[in-house]
Amino acid sequence: MGGYPDRKRILKEILAELHKGLSLEDAKARFELEVGKVTSHEIFELEQSLLADGVPAEEIKKFCNVHAMLFEGDLEKSMADPASPEHPVSLFKAENAEIKRRVDSARALLPSLEAGTGADWVRSIIEELRAVLKHYERKEQLLFPYLEKAGFYGPSKVMWGKHDEVRGLFKTALAADAAAFPAAAAALLEEIDSMIFKEESILFPTALEKLKPSDWAGIFRESAQAGYIFIEPPAGAAEALDIAQNTASLSGATVNLPSGSLTLEALTALLDTLPVDLTFVDAGDTVRYFSEGRDRVFLRARSIIGRKVQNCHPPASLAAVEKILDAFKSGAKNTEEFWINMKGRVVHIRYFALRDAAGRYLGSLEVTQDITGIQKIKGEKRLA
Repeated sequence: MGGYPDRKRILKEILAELHKGLSLEDAKARFELEVGKVTSHEIFELEQSLLADGVPAEEIKKFCNVHAMLFEGDLEKSMADPASPEHPVSLFKAENAEIKRRVDSARALLPSLEAGTGADWVRSIIEELRAVLKHYERKEQLLFPYLEKAGFYGPSKVMWGKHDEVRGLFKTALAADAAAFPAAAAALLEEIDSMIFKEESILFPTALEKLKPSDWAGIFRESAQAGYIFIEPPAGAAEALDIAQNTASLSGATVNLPSGSLTLEALTALLDTLPVDLTFVDAGDTVRYFSEGRDRVFLRARSIIGRKVQNCHPPASLAAVEKILDAFKSGAKNTEEFWINMKGRVVHIRYFALRDAAGRYLGSLEVTQDITGIQKIKGEKRLA
């Protein structure tokens, strides 16, 4: 690999060629040929150095998609090996090993419950094990959509239901009194253990058979934003986040609206800064957009774009989802709302039918907001 000044010179030349119309693929090929393999962090340092040299940010943004293509190409190559420690299946299994260790520790204490001791220890382990729900959520929001695209709907129809059973068992166990706790804890631990078996003997082998390296690369990339449990983030996770947060498409484009205009960058920032989470589903029930605010209430991954909204909900909720959509499409309703208590927070969920000037149904908008702080507001706070 050439020295730092040479790499800066080559990058400047590529930026100039991109400005003249060089394709992203050709820019990627030239960078790989003349610079070679570099990490995303090194590319960001190069870009920062160019900024310091006075190269306009808008010019450097043109390289962002090339940067993403370089990272994605390397990631896909690494995803061709299921035994790689960075492969999503390896990471799921690493989490399972830690989940299993905690389940076994809690199980070893179950006999002491009969003697009236050890309950605090078991409750403490179960509280820690609640993190397993993030493990399940990564499957629901990342792995299942790719399996659906491959024509395999079984996990989202069946395993998601089992996830919800475990969620219910957590509530039961943690709310149980001293007399009911031993049986509730045992039932919960049995189901968590059983889920590990289902994943490793059925789900993961099937997924490895059906998904391509590019699919696994997408799952790895999205997992960096979703997060892991009980394990350290793998090498490459930070780069995946950097790519997701620094890649811009249609840089400089302007969206013209009846009441004004916004650049694409400003519109994206505006939507992601709103104190609510937005998800848009089109008239054909397909997810087309969601905002990516810093503190989302529910996990959303880009893999759900193009997914039927029915598949984005657990089976137990499907009838309610269909009822809302049917009412919106028929014109019987324009809004629906719910509010739930989740992890000590109050969450308000609203659905709105979107219609054009002639009343034609365009789709639905989900607006989710943590209103815990809002509920505590009293009196007034004025500007002056």
